Amino acid sequence: MSAPAVAVAAVPTSAIPADRATSLFRWNAILAGLHLVQAVAILAISFAKSPVVASPVVGTFLRFDETTKHLVTAQRSIGDLPIGPAVALFFLMSAVAHFAMAFPARGWYEAHLALGQNPIRWVEYAFSSSVMIVVIAALAGVQEVGTLIAIFGANAAMIMFGWSMEIANEGRDRLQWLHYIFGCVVGAVPWLVIFATILISATEPNSAPIPGFVIAIFVTLFVFFNVFAINMVLQYRRIGRWRDYLYGERAYMLFSLFAKSLLAWQVFFGTLRP
Repeated sequence: MSAPAVAVAAVPTSAIPADRATSLFRWNAILAGLHLVQAVAILAISFAKSPVVASPVVGTFLRFDETTKHLVTAQRSIGDLPIGPAVALFFLMSAVAHFAMAFPARGWYEAHLALGQNPIRWVEYAFSSSVMIVVIAALAGVQEVGTLIAIFGANAAMIMFGWSMEIANEGRDRLQWLHYIFGCVVGAVPWLVIFATILISATEPNSAPIPGFVIAIFVTLFVFFNVFAINMVLQYRRIGRWRDYLYGERAYMLFSLFAKSLLAWQVFFGTLRP
């Protein structure tokens, strides 16, 4: 099933105009610096706090109980997820991506923009936003390593569907929305897991109260993640200024900076503040 026919987002057929290319170069160079500065700041703050704030990571397995003669669920510690360095990591990923788009991969990046695509964006998001969702899950109380890996994988798959959406609709007059729909479905899974964890914790009499900043992170970042999906719809529906693919490209840049900064500094005030 496909959506009603609409024209694909307007992009130049060969190359983007020189003035637009220069503007995007500046955007990417500046954003590379902003992300790098925040990565260094968060890393410095993290190691200034002793001990380093971390979330336990456990593995779940079955063992045979000699007393009951039944298989029972058991857990063992695998290690810790250091929250501050994880936050610094997704900033660093964004800094590297923006640097690549501004300098070594600039020509390749601009050529793909002319086709209505940005593969570098999707690759970066697949890793950086997946680290973000794992951090959110860990703060909410998700500690099982298999669940954390699945959350990372489901979010990365959602991003890859965004990439395939752009590739599949290159030059099409009738848009194929299945990539977008499948991405939304798989992308909802990590949020449902986190929500279930928060709900169970909130309704369990013996559990520790959920910190307010964790609830704030869950709500605000859920909204921000959905803003990216809305941005894509506006691009392909050619609504308002989003008729220009490059306008949507700049929107992605700003949304990414805002989302990462919002998560980072909510984590700072909630756990890393001296």
